[in-house]
Amino acid sequence: DSEQPITHVRAMDEWLSDALAQRRFTFVLFGVFAGVALVLAGIGIYGVMSYSVNQRSQEIGIRITLGAQPGDVVRLILGSGMAMVAVGIGFGLVFSVLLARGMNRLLFGIGSFDAPSFLITAALLVIVALAACYLPARRAMRVDPIVALRHE
Repeated sequence: DSEQPITHVRAMDEWLSDALAQRRFTFVLFGVFAGVALVLAGIGIYGVMSYSVNQRSQEIGIRITLGAQPGDVVRLILGSGMAMVAVGIGFGLVFSVLLARGMNRLLFGIGSFDAPSFLITAALLVIVALAACYLPARRAMRVDPIVALRHE
């Protein structure tokens, strides 16, 4: 009808942007929370491993006295830390697959099981955990056996 007034003239991109604004905000918020969770996980792993190294300083001192090389000490600490991380990632992946079905209605273009996303997230957590475990392991590598044995 050529007699009707034209109102609310906007480009299709603007209409689409307005329609998806709420979902975009939700996913940006999820991303921020995921980043904060990753930082907190790294800090938590570092704290647990640092406490563990501090508690085991006498044992580490004995190992070094008996001939353990610095690399052996680092492998010991990294091994124990990464074992805990592997258990956590295993449980996390299982629960993520189960809970992904609930988020399926919020996602566009991917199914409820998106293996690359799960694997990339697990790999990122492994990298953060390695960094968080390496710092206390490096400190354990420098333990002076005499000081460690006299400490307690």
